[in-house]
Amino acid sequence: MAKINTVLGPISSDDLGLVLAHEHIVAAYPGWECDPLSRPYDRERIASICLRSIEPVKAYGVNSIVDATPADLSRDVEVMKRVSEQAGINIICSTGRYTEEEGKWAYLKQRAGAGVGDMRTELYDGFMHEITQGIGASGVKPGVIKVATGRSRITPLEEAMLGAAARASRETGTPVITHTEDGTMGPEQADILIGEGADPDRIMIGHMCGNPSLQYQMDVLSRGVSISFDRFGIELFLPDRVRTAVLAGLLAAGYAGRIMISQDFIGCVFGRGGSLAFEVALKMANWSFINIFRNIIPALKQAGITEEQIKTMTVDNPRRLLGGA
Repeated sequence: MAKINTVLGPISSDDLGLVLAHEHIVAAYPGWECDPLSRPYDRERIASICLRSIEPVKAYGVNSIVDATPADLSRDVEVMKRVSEQAGINIICSTGRYTEEEGKWAYLKQRAGAGVGDMRTELYDGFMHEITQGIGASGVKPGVIKVATGRSRITPLEEAMLGAAARASRETGTPVITHTEDGTMGPEQADILIGEGADPDRIMIGHMCGNPSLQYQMDVLSRGVSISFDRFGIELFLPDRVRTAVLAGLLAAGYAGRIMISQDFIGCVFGRGGSLAFEVALKMANWSFINIFRNIIPALKQAGITEEQIKTMTVDNPRRLLGGA
């Protein structure tokens, strides 16, 4: 059986069970650590908050969570290890980088600009080191490569990132999962990754539920990759009812074998914290690790989607993506 790296070590693909394919145990935008008013970093407190957020998923049979946090969004594998141990849930962490606009790029830009290798090589070397040697001194090896592009365009730096990820994936078999901004650039991401040699079966184009166009969805799916409807509960720009309707349409059209579902939820965000404006809070009221179980899957069943199709999206497809089986 294929082996999959988790934060507590490799497991068999048969042990994945039901998978949330794109979530975040802990994450924060770069710069939180420079805010004098940020709360002190307390790993024990953060792990405790994450555990409270994750505990409810066990009642729905979740066995595994893919944490899609790249290094520049404050990935913390030590928190993930504590949460995995105490919750009894497999956590698969990521190597990778975020968008040029919102990630941490100054250091690598300086290195590449100073002639210390090109950006693609810099990124590839970093991805490969974590995949083969582990993250820092933790010994934790990532199970996926997470890459991201911005809205409506892919910058040259982001294209280099996709190329580096494709090469690392091709050489190690590690799957690539992506962030698309507001439902844009999915076809272009797939074309670059495949053109650089990544196996379409090991690619999941993320945040596809940000675009309600069935033509857009099928355009990406025509590349042979998987897609993820993974922002259920984030209703700032698109209501869950629209996302659910689009997903039901794709399932009715026979695409169950290429779709995964999740929520892109964050168990704990570092920094100062704060409250949302009332109108924003209303549009985020259902966002959690269990929204798809409470609201989305029941709505899909009402639309005629079968238990077998749901199992395909939550069990079979993640096992194929992560384990190549």
